[in-house]
Amino acid sequence: MKRAIGILAIIAVGAPIMYVVYQTAFTSNPTNGKERKVINDGDDDDTDQPGQFGVDRLKEGKDVKPVAFDGKRAMKYLEAICDLGPRISGSAAMRKQQQLIKKHFEDLGAKVEFQSFKAKQRSQRGEVDMTNIIVSFHPDSKRRVILCAHYDTRPIADREPDPRDWREPFLSANDGGSGVALLMELGNHMKDLKTSVGVDFVIFDGEEYIYNPGDPKVKNDPNQDIYFIGSKHFAQTWKKSKDHCVYSAAILLDMIAGARLNFPLEGYSWDRNPELCRQVWTIAQEQGCKAFAPGVKYHVKDDHTELHKVGIPAIDIIDFDYPHWHRLTDTPENCSAESMEQVAKVLSVWLQRTK
Repeated sequence: MKRAIGILAIIAVGAPIMYVVYQTAFTSNPTNGKERKVINDGDDDDTDQPGQFGVDRLKEGKDVKPVAFDGKRAMKYLEAICDLGPRISGSAAMRKQQQLIKKHFEDLGAKVEFQSFKAKQRSQRGEVDMTNIIVSFHPDSKRRVILCAHYDTRPIADREPDPRDWREPFLSANDGGSGVALLMELGNHMKDLKTSVGVDFVIFDGEEYIYNPGDPKVKNDPNQDIYFIGSKHFAQTWKKSKDHCVYSAAILLDMIAGARLNFPLEGYSWDRNPELCRQVWTIAQEQGCKAFAPGVKYHVKDDHTELHKVGIPAIDIIDFDYPHWHRLTDTPENCSAESMEQVAKVLSVWLQRTK
C-alpha cells in the first residue's frame, strides 16, 4: 500500500525547455504548489532518522551502454507470476512464487537468501509467515547497492467503486508483479554487467498486507493496519547486524510497467537524497527515457521510507498515477514491455556508473 500527499508537478514542453527544468529541479526544491493533506499511515516517525547522504558521485564519462533488456521476456515473467493468482502474504500462491523466484536466480548463479519471519497484523487474529528474498550478485563485496520491490498482493481491491468487488481475485500485476518481473529479466544480464559494487535485489513481503487501511481523517488511527512490514524487518535486521555491509544507495521499483508510464520525482526521495535523484533522472534524460519527468508531484510513503529510517539512502521510482491501482483491472494486459525496458535502461547504466 502506498500512501501519498499530492504536489503540483513542474511541466515543460519541448526538449530544450525540459533540460532547463531538469537543471532547476536539481538545484532547488522542485515542488510547486500547496501540499495537500497527508494521508495518515499510523507511523509519524519518518523523520526521526532521515536517510544519510552517502552516495558517491557517478563515475565520469558516458561510455557505458544499457543492457539488452528483453521486455517481451520480462512480460512472460510477469504473466507467469500472475498465473499463480493473488500472492497474499502467507498464502500457497505466495509460497509458489517464492520457489519460482529462488529457482530463477539460483539458475543464474546468484546467491538467494530467504529472510523469513512471522508478523502480526492488527486486524487479523493470528500471525502470518512472511519472507523477504535477498538475491546477491558479487556477495563478497562489502560496499553494495540495492534494487528492491515488493512481491505480495493486497488482499482486497479497495479502489473498486463497488465494495462487493473488493474480494474478487485481484492479480495486482503492476503493483506487486512488475518490479519482480523486471528484476528477473535484469538478472539475466548481471553476470556480464561491470560494476564497482555488489548488488542486492531485495524483494519485500508484507507491503500490501492491509485489510483495514484506516480512516484518513483520524491521525494515528489505532485500528489501522501496519504498513511496510517486510521492508521494516529488513531494515531493522540490517541495522542490528554487527557486521553488516555498507549500502551506499537503494532504488525502489513500484508500479513500473504501466502502459502510460509517468515518473515524477517522489517527494521523500528528493527531500532526503537529492543527489541520488539527480543521478537517476539525469541518466534517464541522457537515455531519452521520457517517463522520468522533472518536478515532485507526490510524497509517497512506501518501502523506501523504512530504509531512510536506518540511514540507507533510498529513492522510489513509482508511477502513482497508474489508473488501475488497487483495481481488478491491474492485469498484465494493462502493463507494457516497453515501459519495463525504459526503466531497465536507466538502472543498468546507473549500476555501471555508481561506485
